[in-house]
Amino acid sequence: MIPLRDANPTRRAPVVTIGLVAACVVAFAYELWTQSTGGDAALDQLFTTYGLVPATVVSSVKAGGIGALLGDGAVPILTSMFLHGGWIHLIGNMLYLWIFGNNIEDRFGRIGFLLFYLFGGAMAAITQVWIDPTTTVPIIGASGAIAAVLGAYLVLYPRARVLSLVYLGFFYQLLQVPALIVLGMWFVLQLVDGLASLGVPASNGGVALFEHIGGFVAGAGIAAIIRVIGSAGQTRPPGPLDEFRVG
Repeated sequence: MIPLRDANPTRRAPVVTIGLVAACVVAFAYELWTQSTGGDAALDQLFTTYGLVPATVVSSVKAGGIGALLGDGAVPILTSMFLHGGWIHLIGNMLYLWIFGNNIEDRFGRIGFLLFYLFGGAMAAITQVWIDPTTTVPIIGASGAIAAVLGAYLVLYPRARVLSLVYLGFFYQLLQVPALIVLGMWFVLQLVDGLASLGVPASNGGVALFEHIGGFVAGAGIAAIIRVIGSAGQTRPPGPLDEFRVG
């Protein structure tokens, strides 16, 4: 199931979402330039320097305490969110960010959404480091932060219709599918594959599934809190006993 667009209108232009997409595209262009001028070795060095290497993060925390995550250790967590491993990786991530990010930006506000996006990406990265702390394979991609966006969307707009390309046997069909099904199935697949990957060596790289899981859970949790606070702040509609005055 591939989402193409949602039928969930927004009140304002998604400036931050557009900016994040543009930043990822610019970063990818820089990757292509690095590879074209320095070869695969230069690209690998770029990923090692600006990607998230769990073993390096763990070493930094052991040496400098948890505060290292707020210092030099925070740099690769941030920069890794804007790097991608290829055209498919980039296009897939940007498609999901474009479809679902605008509504979350509209709900949280521009500054709030940017902080939420970065925090969700950080929680996703920390989850992956916690699951696989000894690997030296760099983790790159906006998937963790985007997973936080998906988790928030599922909580806030579960009934929103998403036009999706659905595989049915030997052919594809365009269907309007509730976000609860589209994003719920996506999360279940990540969870099943993630649990199946536990204990399996990942020395040659692969998909950081627990980054997706951690980001999704973080985003859903934050959205649930905001939804509860928003519901509590709503005023009660006037009832029959409210229609009088005290003299």
